[in-house]
Amino acid sequence: MQKIVPFLWFEDRVEEALEFYTSVFTDFEVVSKQGFGGAGAFKSATVRIYGQEFILFSAGPFAKFSPATSFFINCETQEEVDMLWNKLGDGGKPNRCGWLDDKFGLTWQIVPTALGRLLGDTDRVKANRVMEAMMKMNKIVIADLEKAYDGE
Repeated sequence: MQKIVPFLWFEDRVEEALEFYTSVFTDFEVVSKQGFGGAGAFKSATVRIYGQEFILFSAGPFAKFSPATSFFINCETQEEVDMLWNKLGDGGKPNRCGWLDDKFGLTWQIVPTALGRLLGDTDRVKANRVMEAMMKMNKIVIADLEKAYDGE
């Protein structure tokens, strides 16, 4: 059992969120569900995404998601970035620098591991070019980061 589990308050769409995230993540598991089956009842589900547990809770319009809390996803390939960007962004809103809000308003950061490697280069001129290129992007494109790194 995880000591700290993110608790996500959805207004009233936990069932829809379960279906949506099942279609997005290849490693998604519903651990438990409570309150499903009764009209007007609260609904709660514990899920596991890539080994990280989350509690999804549906209890009314009292709280909203904001970009002040986001979930960072390390992606190894451009294909993974593209797949997550497209699926999580379906019905949502893209933001700058690899951030996007999904259709529930939850903020995700879809970030290739190459970004950290390039930004961490000891050649600060190259790293700064990568940072400048990334700041102009919505979805992060590894090939464009590498071109900036090489000074192209």
